[in-house]
Amino acid sequence: MSGTSIDPGEVAYYTRLAHAWWDAESPFWPLHRLNEVRVAWLRERIAGRLGGGTAGAPLAGVRVLDIGCGGGILSESMARLGAAVTGIDVVEKNIRVAALHAGEGGLAVDYRLQTAEALAAEGARYDVVLNMEVVEHVADLAGFMAACCALVRPGGLMAVATLNRTPASWLFAIVGAEYILRWLPRGTHRWRRFVKPAEAERLLAAGGLGVIDRSGVRVNPFTRSLHLTGRLGVNYMVLAEKAA
Repeated sequence: MSGTSIDPGEVAYYTRLAHAWWDAESPFWPLHRLNEVRVAWLRERIAGRLGGGTAGAPLAGVRVLDIGCGGGILSESMARLGAAVTGIDVVEKNIRVAALHAGEGGLAVDYRLQTAEALAAEGARYDVVLNMEVVEHVADLAGFMAACCALVRPGGLMAVATLNRTPASWLFAIVGAEYILRWLPRGTHRWRRFVKPAEAERLLAAGGLGVIDRSGVRVNPFTRSLHLTGRLGVNYMVLAEKAA
C-alpha cells in the first residue's frame, strides 16, 4: 500500500488496535456510541435526498462507499439499512476483522484494502461517500479530499465527520478524553490535524460539492451518551451534494 495521504504512524496505531473493533468496552467504545447517533442522522438525510427504499430497507438501491471503514461498524449499519456497501481501509488487519464480522452476521459488504486515491483513479463512482472520522488522520488532506470528491457521482452525496480545530476540541477531545477520563488511548488524535468546518467546506467546493446540512455532536461525560447539537465547536458532521 502506498499513497500520499497515508500516514505510516496512523496505520501502525490502528494495526495494534484492530482486534478490538467490535468490543464495545474497548478503546473503540466512543465510536460505537457515536455510530448510533450518526446512522440515524445519515439514514434520514440520505433516504430523503435519494429515496427509492422501503420502510424496512430505506437505503435499498443506494451504492455507499465507506472510506476508512475500520472494523466495519458503520459499513454494517448501512448494509442493514439495505445499501450496497463497499468499505475501504489502508490497514490490512481492519479489513480482515471487518470481513470476518460481516460474514458471521450474514452481511454482504465488499471490503477492500485500498486507498481513496487508487479507487478514484479506477473511475469508481458512488451514490454516497462516507468520510467519517478520517480526515484528521491523513497526511495530505487536499489530495485525499480531491479523491473523495471524485468518487461521488453527479447528484450524489458525501458526509464528512471530524473534529473542529478549536480550543474547546483540544480541551475536551484530547486533554479530557485521552488524559483525564482516559476514554481513548493517548495519541489517538493530533490537534493540529483537526479540520475547521470552513476548511472542509472549501475542499468540498473545490471538488464540486456544496454543503446542504450540518450538525454538531456533544458528549455527556457523566452518562457517556452522545447527542446532536447545533454547535460545531468540537465534533461535527456535514452533508454535501454534487451538482447533477
